[in-house]
Amino acid sequence: MHILDDFAWRGLIQDSTGIDALREHIDAGPVTFYVGFDPTAVSLHVGHLMQVVTARRLQQAGLKPLLLVGGATGQIGDPKEAGERSINPPEVVAGWVEKIRAQLSPFVTYDGDNGAIPVNNLDWTSEMGVVEFLRDVGKHFPVSKMLAREVVKARLESGISFTEFSYQLLQSNDFYELHRRHGCTLQFGGSDQWGNITAGVDFVRRKAAEHVHAFVTPLVLKADGTKFGKTEGGAVWLDPELTSPYAFYQFWVNAADADVVGYLKYFSFKSHEEIEELERATVEKPAARLAQKALAEEMTTLLHGAEETAHVVAASQALFGRGELAELPEPTLRAALVEAGLAEFTKPDVTVAEAMKESGVVASLGEARRAAKEGGAYLNNVRVSDPAAVIDQSVLLHGRYGVIRRGKKTVAGFEVVS
Repeated sequence: MHILDDFAWRGLIQDSTGIDALREHIDAGPVTFYVGFDPTAVSLHVGHLMQVVTARRLQQAGLKPLLLVGGATGQIGDPKEAGERSINPPEVVAGWVEKIRAQLSPFVTYDGDNGAIPVNNLDWTSEMGVVEFLRDVGKHFPVSKMLAREVVKARLESGISFTEFSYQLLQSNDFYELHRRHGCTLQFGGSDQWGNITAGVDFVRRKAAEHVHAFVTPLVLKADGTKFGKTEGGAVWLDPELTSPYAFYQFWVNAADADVVGYLKYFSFKSHEEIEELERATVEKPAARLAQKALAEEMTTLLHGAEETAHVVAASQALFGRGELAELPEPTLRAALVEAGLAEFTKPDVTVAEAMKESGVVASLGEARRAAKEGGAYLNNVRVSDPAAVIDQSVLLHGRYGVIRRGKKTVAGFEVVS
């Protein structure tokens, strides 16, 4: 199947400069494309995954990726409707550039004729003086057209600085420089970048007298219209120090049935037939959550590797009595308990009832006693009959953790610290 037909089936192209022309261009090959990421934080988050996996798909189809992490544009920030972005120190942005480059590595290959090339727009932007930038770049941009951007119009009343207003010029110049230096003829990004991207296409045409191509992917929303990638705890990051592999896995497992098929099309590399089978399973056996589990395992493996994913899957099963808790590595166990709810005790003589109450699986000590009497209280997957019993340190996992469960579905943890 042609890559553009696959993209159409997955719903990956919202707008383009011309699909037929792009198809001819790809067929004529070879094609070098670029996608950009601004380092406005220490890590990318799952909201960036649409662009990351789309770059992977294009590379697998034979196109050559230029992965731009904007050391220059990251110091300015694309305008947003909510107000002026904070300007971070150059040395902070430079550190984020390196971290984000590393996060992109698992998704592409740097080998072969179409091996990915990391690029940084600070390399050419820092070489330009103000007069040169205004003369050679700025003169090609009608202010009336820049003012027509929706985000700019939204900010005119509250105020927008010349710094953010000029962002479009910098991004457009990136396309020109990548075209000049690497023969790049295709840019893609998210739909919120359509104005910037088409401005770049027009700038390359004006400056280099060359025809280049572009498309944008749709904004990913949940079925209820809320933003994809947000949880009660905030953004879901790609950095394992900010979002553990366990929490990353759980994010996908917890996807709503109404959303998961769309996510499979957007993010998964499974075949059309496999996705359609999972779609049927979601309708026929929703309680099994087969689509969510398949997507969670695939995405966690892609980002964190097969070994870490195996630990995460084992933890998600063991917490509910379907595996051996003692076999879990301490970082995985702790991450799982943090997600479930982790109480902390500084005293050594903790009773089962106290652990149940403080970890949140019951509301009171009386409720803990009733749960034990009814046979629904568990410590480390072992049924507890005496809730007043003091928990012996020898039964703690890694010498400090306990998993408390009420019934089959309510689970949390505690940690005894000295």
